[in-house]
Amino acid sequence: MSTPRLLIIQPDAADPPGPLGDWLVEAGAELDVRRPPGDVLPQDAAEYQGVVCLGGGMGAEDDRDHPWLADIRRLLARAAGTGSPTLAVCLGAQLLAVATGGRVDRGTDGPEAGPALVSKKDAAWKDPLCAELPLVQDVLQFHRDAVVQLPPNAELLASAPRYPHQAFRVGRFAYGLQFHIETTPETVRDWAGNAPEIAETARTGSLEPGALAETHTDLAETWRPFAHRFVRLAAGELEPAGSRPRTLPLA
Repeated sequence: MSTPRLLIIQPDAADPPGPLGDWLVEAGAELDVRRPPGDVLPQDAAEYQGVVCLGGGMGAEDDRDHPWLADIRRLLARAAGTGSPTLAVCLGAQLLAVATGGRVDRGTDGPEAGPALVSKKDAAWKDPLCAELPLVQDVLQFHRDAVVQLPPNAELLASAPRYPHQAFRVGRFAYGLQFHIETTPETVRDWAGNAPEIAETARTGSLEPGALAETHTDLAETWRPFAHRFVRLAAGELEPAGSRPRTLPLA
């Protein structure tokens, strides 16, 4: 397999690539981690085979306090528009949604925090990254805002009762996950300490060390193979969504 070079955008020091970065590397990817605003972002993803955008505590359109968010949205819009494989997580998914014509707002049913389940939608069964996911997937939630309107050319891939837009694909190559798959138990405990108003909405005991260790074992079982498939997509070894099935020519 070729070695795809992935641009990793880390908007918040509190949300590093974590296990997701490890899974991408073990699948053969080379990572270029950029941490704005300290690190300059490229204008587009032309020098990379894929883009990953992580989460953060700010809002997707909080440009007044974080003006460099506009640069991330522009980059994600260009990546999606040019067919660069893209994986956007939590804030990253919200930035991708806004960048491609969707809408993000404060969640009307309050924050989501802690381990949760999302359900696979019909479109996911034919999606190259999601087809092999179980019907119900373990995820880790920690967010106030939500994608309230998908972009015009998006497919819904996973849903949940409180906030339906849990995973989606824009076009053929750009994926947004409202939830987290990149965390460690320590990362989540730090978030809980820094945002108790979100943490208090979690199920009782679910943010305790033992429970979080079990949750992350479950996350790895599902999302490690997903990350490997993303690397294969970036390397050109996995057919993107919407590809016509190969058939033998008629005699």
